[in-house]
Amino acid sequence: MTERPRGPFRLGDRVQLTGPKGRLHTITLTERGELHTHHGVLRHDQLVGQPDGSVVANSGGHEYLALRPLLRDFVMSMPRGAAIVYPKDAAQIIAEADVFPGAVVVEAGVGSGALSLWLLRAMGSDGRLISFERRPEFAEVARANVETYLGEPPANWDVVVGDLVETLPQAVSPGTVDRVVLDMLAPWECIDVVADALTPGGVVLCYVATATQLSRVAEYLRNTGLFTDPEASETMVRGWHVEGLAVRPDHRMVAHTGFLLWARRLAPGAVPPEVKRRASKSSYGDEDVELWTPGAVGDRQITDKNLRKRVREAQRAAAGARRAAASDGDAGEPGASA
Repeated sequence: MTERPRGPFRLGDRVQLTGPKGRLHTITLTERGELHTHHGVLRHDQLVGQPDGSVVANSGGHEYLALRPLLRDFVMSMPRGAAIVYPKDAAQIIAEADVFPGAVVVEAGVGSGALSLWLLRAMGSDGRLISFERRPEFAEVARANVETYLGEPPANWDVVVGDLVETLPQAVSPGTVDRVVLDMLAPWECIDVVADALTPGGVVLCYVATATQLSRVAEYLRNTGLFTDPEASETMVRGWHVEGLAVRPDHRMVAHTGFLLWARRLAPGAVPPEVKRRASKSSYGDEDVELWTPGAVGDRQITDKNLRKRVREAQRAAAGARRAAASDGDAGEPGASA
């Protein structure tokens, strides 16, 4: 997998600019490119050749701090087809699913590719990631975003367009997958094929938005008898303002984005020890299940016009990354100019 670029900025690089009052602008450096704001114009060629962490001034004399975006910055500013997994949740997914170097990981759906980038980093070049996505437009955005950040498509990443239930058995052999991450509206519909794909001791982790989804998938996992008792959590991050003696919590915070629920695959034929529960707290009927259907839960849709725009944005960024990677290769050839 390609290492992140170091050294001076090049044409095609993604650059994060922090301007007056802390406002952020993320740009891809191009020939004759310019950043226009009400503070003035900043030419892209002012940045080319400058080291990471430089400060440059625009035509109005306003200074901008230029840095290559960290992965957390990139996923928050990249073009989106679908909603992304926030960095705070991605970090917990890596930890709770115990994604390790060399792991074989299945991800569904791929969305805009944010979680794919975190998984690829955690599993390293010896691992393998197979990402499933129903919508081809989302898959295009994800491929372009991953290529933009890494500079080239990773050799150990496969994107499969199709329904997980139908395509997973064709993509992997039974019992060969170490980790499965499900980011979808109705993950309980996929648990049976996931159980077949997972190796004994493997982890399935579901990322869901609502408490009703969380309850439905937890009960489904329990009823299969194929997994350990599931655990669930949510992560909220509160920043702090620290300036001299003015030390206080930030007025805004990243609160609820989704729930995580995970369980481990039991060995074939193993019967988990019975967990005693109060019946009044765990009983439910058909009318309750009806409230958990995908239609009742709801699914926010992006318009086709907006989605086509996101695809074009992601592909332009990927083209810039390819150009930057090619310029590195040219510079390394014998006789190339410095």
